[in-house]
Amino acid sequence: MVPVDLPKVELQSESLEEIALYSAVNAFLTFRKPLVVEDSGLYIEALNLFPGAYSSFVYKTIGIRGVLKLLEGVENRRAYFKSVIALAAPNLPEVKLFTGVVHGVIATEPRGSGGFGFDPIFIPEGFSKTFAEMGEDEKNEVSHRGRAFRALASWLVENCSRISCHRWT
Repeated sequence: MVPVDLPKVELQSESLEEIALYSAVNAFLTFRKPLVVEDSGLYIEALNLFPGAYSSFVYKTIGIRGVLKLLEGVENRRAYFKSVIALAAPNLPEVKLFTGVVHGVIATEPRGSGGFGFDPIFIPEGFSKTFAEMGEDEKNEVSHRGRAFRALASWLVENCSRISCHRWT
């Protein structure tokens, strides 16, 4: 068993797919149990798709206000959230990846108290409110993470009998 006091090692990459794959493989090699790993990021067009895979670090360091400062006077506020889920299991020949994307724009100021991270400044396409202003069910219906998890669920429904999911318990 791996000691719990080991530092967390995280792959630094601009690719969410690489990060999720690396994390899933390492976790699977440690626990030898079926598992799911998820990583996500906010990609802002005017900032050359920054912060992307570095979203968590950017949120912790400059936060929402810092991102809004970077966008002061910028007309193009198009952005998207992307989520990548990696499924690793003993009887899968490879780690399976599932992706969800939601396009939208960055608001000019934070709005709402729900959600987390950059939710108060992201307005999904077709809506006038931010993720933070949405209820949990509404957000899950349109969010990147919800889309990726629905893709995973759909794949499991279609493939569980073939890959013997019942043996995963």
